[in-house]
Amino acid sequence: MSETTSHITSNRRTVAFQTLGCKLNFAETSALKQQFRGGRFEIRSFDDYADVYVINTCSVTQNANRDCRKTVRKAQKINPDAFIAVTGCYAQLEPEVIAAIDGVDLVLGANEKFDILELAGDFQKPDQTVIHHTDVNEAVDFHHAFSSSDRTRAFLKVQDGCDYKCSFCTIPLARGKSRSPEIGDIVENARQLISNGYREIVLTGVNVGDFGKQSGESLLDLLEILDSLKGLSRMRISSIEPNLLTEEIVDFAAASNTLQPHFHIPLQSGSDRLLRLMKRRYDTDLYRNRLEYIHSRLPDACIGVDVITGHPGETDEIFEESLSFIQSLNAGYLHVFTYSERPNTTALSLGDTVPVPVRKTRTHMLRRISEQKKFDFDSKFLGRERTVLFEDHQQDGLIQGWTDNYIRACVPYDDSLINQLVRVRLGERHPAGTVTASIPEMV
Repeated sequence: MSETTSHITSNRRTVAFQTLGCKLNFAETSALKQQFRGGRFEIRSFDDYADVYVINTCSVTQNANRDCRKTVRKAQKINPDAFIAVTGCYAQLEPEVIAAIDGVDLVLGANEKFDILELAGDFQKPDQTVIHHTDVNEAVDFHHAFSSSDRTRAFLKVQDGCDYKCSFCTIPLARGKSRSPEIGDIVENARQLISNGYREIVLTGVNVGDFGKQSGESLLDLLEILDSLKGLSRMRISSIEPNLLTEEIVDFAAASNTLQPHFHIPLQSGSDRLLRLMKRRYDTDLYRNRLEYIHSRLPDACIGVDVITGHPGETDEIFEESLSFIQSLNAGYLHVFTYSERPNTTALSLGDTVPVPVRKTRTHMLRRISEQKKFDFDSKFLGRERTVLFEDHQQDGLIQGWTDNYIRACVPYDDSLINQLVRVRLGERHPAGTVTASIPEMV
């Protein structure tokens, strides 16, 4: 039976989703999937024939338009008659641009994203693209969401929006002001994930450290309550600003049974001069002090660092200053981003633009440093034992998982290990970044 015939004879309409961007977007796409399931839709892969395609976009880089167009064309190629809806951060920032893309039927801004079933009507293709879009400052509701990358680890949304005004960032324009629910609501979502068999929960949001700003609660309050939940084996924070990562949170991690010795802490630049231009809320002294305190309490902790290259004002001297600072950090890896111009950001008015080839060269240099830092970090633990949570897929006859301190370990495939916490002895590091391991005992 052909895809078209199968579509016509099905009693249920079909929908496929594509997510562009961050873990928060993936969590929100999962929430949209639940809505469609409740609306009696069958969920299909984006590579498959579907009646409706929903594209959840990102606005972080200048590739947003290209990625959106490419994804729309892919849906059209699979089913030229499909209803195509586009939402997400890019849809909030550039609704008219998206509406002009051939094949797009519906554009939904940040306030309207979770009203798609009502706003799309009967999902019949309109004569003209429909836009539902309001000022992002009116976004005051918090929409709960969580997603999973496999059967072992789930990403739980605990915060949305951002009150920071960093020079390079469009997220406050796309998601509005910082907001979060009360702890009780988050706990209920966490219990549901635990009941579904997830052993690890990653707390995600735009600015997770800002949790509880309206309610008077704090991220530490949330961590302490989640730590006590029966059945939760592991917990991580997806990313946290250095000025919001308090010593109390680090102390809690050192004593916790679930919060893992792994922090991802944005830096963006190792130059105080550039940090001021970026309108960041810390300096390099604070950043270094945070890392040193983490290692004083959690000597085996892995720390990831976000860095941006080529921001306006990043002279050769400033880049060398930043490079030297980053090399001196006791960090496990870097996430390196190349600066790209984004509409309505203050970075555009700074002048002193860095040529794109120079940006790319600097990115390459920092990624090489990241590879060395990851190699050095992993190598410190070879021959030692760590606990791994194994995932549910096989690759090259191996099953993989993450140690508590974020080392990618693998052993010969055994499906009885899936979603199990296993004590392993780390062996040899492979060029691909994984570490072979052996199993002395089960946890």
